[in-house]
Formats: sequence, C-alpha cells, structure tokens
Amino acid sequence: MSSDKEQRPRRAGTHVVHSGRDPFAHHGFVNTPVYRGSTVLFKTIESFENRAQRYVYGRRGTPTSEALEEAIATLEGGARTVLAPSGAAAIAGALLAFTKAGDHILVADTVYLPTRKICGGALKRFGVETTYYDPAIGAGISELMRPNTTVVFTESPGSLTFEVQDIPAIAAAAHKGGAIVMTDNTWGTPLYFKPFSHGVDISIQAATKYIVGHADAMLGSVTASAALAKTMVDEIQGLGICAGTEEMYLGLRGMRTLDVRLERHWRSGLEIAAWLEQRPEVSRVLHPALPSHPQHALWKRDFTGACGLFSIVLKPCPKPALAAMVEGLQLFGMGASWGGFESLVLPFNATQARSATAWQPEGPTLRFHIGLEDVADLKADLAAGFARLTA
Repeated sequence: MSSDKEQRPRRAGTHVVHSGRDPFAHHGFVNTPVYRGSTVLFKTIESFENRAQRYVYGRRGTPTSEALEEAIATLEGGARTVLAPSGAAAIAGALLAFTKAGDHILVADTVYLPTRKICGGALKRFGVETTYYDPAIGAGISELMRPNTTVVFTESPGSLTFEVQDIPAIAAAAHKGGAIVMTDNTWGTPLYFKPFSHGVDISIQAATKYIVGHADAMLGSVTASAALAKTMVDEIQGLGICAGTEEMYLGLRGMRTLDVRLERHWRSGLEIAAWLEQRPEVSRVLHPALPSHPQHALWKRDFTGACGLFSIVLKPCPKPALAAMVEGLQLFGMGASWGGFESLVLPFNATQARSATAWQPEGPTLRFHIGLEDVADLKADLAAGFARLTA
C-alpha cells in the first residue's frame, strides 16, 4: 500500500499484496479501480501544451496500469515497467526498442519459439543479425561478441527443455563487450529469480502465465534498470504497444495471490516430477529443481524456488500408445500456455527448434504444467495414462 510514511523493508510475499495499491487515493476501495478510457481532459491550453499533468492519454498510462507496473517493477527489482498485450509483444517491443539496423544480437538456442520468430522476421527485415548460442556457454559467450553486438538475450531455464543458464557470467561478459542483457523471466517469476541482482538489464515476462494466473487474459511486461528505463518507455510507447484495461485489472487480481499460488505449483510440480522419475515408462525428467538435472547446482545458486512447469522424455513407444495415454487423461488438458490453476500436458518436438545445439531425445517428449489440483488425484490420472500407454 502506497504511503508517504517511512516504510520498513518488506519481503516478496508482502509486496505482492501491497505494491501498487493506494486505497485512499480511490475513496478507500482496496483494489485500484478499472480506468477505461482513451481521452484525458486538460483544463488549460498551457497544461495541454506542456503535458503538465499526471495522465495525458489512455495509451500512455492510467491509475490501473500504473498500479500493476509499480507492483511488477518492485518485485523484479527494476526501475520501471511497461505493459504489453502479450508476452510475445513484450519480447518484440523490448528487442525493437534496443536494436537498430546493422546491430548483431546473441540469443539462447533454447528460447521460446515466438522469440525466434521475431528475430528471424521483423529484426532480420530491419537489418539486425541474430546468432544463436549454446545456453551452457556461460562466460564463453565473450568469444561470440562482436563490436556491433548490442543485446544478449537469455531465457533460464530454456523453453521446453529447461536448460539453466549462468546468467551472472553471461552478463559480466556481455557488459564487458558493451552489450545489454535481456532475460525472459516467465518461469522463475519475480518471486523466485531476481534478474537485476544477477546482472540483467531488461526483464521480460509473459504475464499471461503466473501473474494473471487464471488462464483468462493475455498480458506481457518489460522491466528495465534505471539506466535504460527512459529509453524503454519512450521506444515501446512509441511503437503503440499497450495492454488492455480489463487485462491489466486481471493481472492486478492475479498478482495479489501470486505468492501462495506459486508455492503450491512449485511443491506439487516437484512432487510429481520426482514421482515421474521413478516410473519405468520415463527415461528422464527435465526439472531444474531435481538433483538429477544437469544444471541443478546453478538453479540452486540463483533461484529461490521453482514453478509448476517441466518436461519429461519417455522411453521409445509407438505414437498410438502415446495418444492413448495423453488423450485419455481426465485432469490434464492438452493445450498451449501455462501458469493457470489447471494442469496441462503438451506433446512437443524441439528437434527443429535448434540451430546452435542438437536436441536428440531418446523417446517422445511431454511438457507438463502442474496446477492446483490435489497431487494424489494427479498421480492417479497419470498412472492410468501409463497403463494405457503400456497396454
């Protein structure tokens, strides 16, 4: 809750409840109201010409957007946040804001597929060259830096296959070479990974996932360090990128329960992942919080928790058997996105989504999102699925 009084240091669980809220600025109502509007009126010609008031146009900000932006920036440890209509729009806005024709950027080979599409589409057309790198490269990324390298893009853990990156080592090398560091922080969330304390300059989230948290809105966010905040705001707003009013409110609504929801996703997800490791049908589980994960030590060093998203590699099996398993699940819906209250399963093939590294799984691959259901019921549903797989 905003206040002019001196405040004691607060932990993240308190910030998710209070950051961005100022009830007595809104007649005592606990939640910031939904401000629906484009036009903002000015009282004088002078105030209009000088834009001498807090709000000037709906796209440039409202009390609703301001509340959510303040809350996210506070949690991430950045100076300023801007909102976007989706995670993909946030990624595109951030990359377009900090690149120009003739630039070279480095992107982790394991990023979210829409990130690759942005790099190979709009950025390529505008004269920005992308080199993909092995996510395990660490400080060795300095060998890929060029005089015109302006951005190093990270995503830890990697989309679909969950490789954890050494962000501090990458950031140190990038900064030495004059580049800024971006990260997609959707998996770790602002609660379990603090990007700016690990050397990141720009943190991006698909707030559709855990911040909204109820599978009912699309939303993205870009948060910048103090040194880059003005450029970020000017460039992204200049592109006309903004979030919808209702979506911002749903983001605020989800933010208030983020701490308690995320802990349940983490604990349930880890329990299911450990259970799956013992299944004879499973070859390996790709979950950074498991001791068996190749980069578990990095996860343990840099993260304070996990979420409900991970993948598994099955032992070889025919496609009809896989279909029987997945299509018969009662508590796991099959669909894209994640971060909502519901459990999901998604078959995927990452072999064609790599250019710097090889992904050669020994069997079919499934990505799971563990929702808020009872873990015993989820295990029973999966056990029945494995029975169908082997029948």
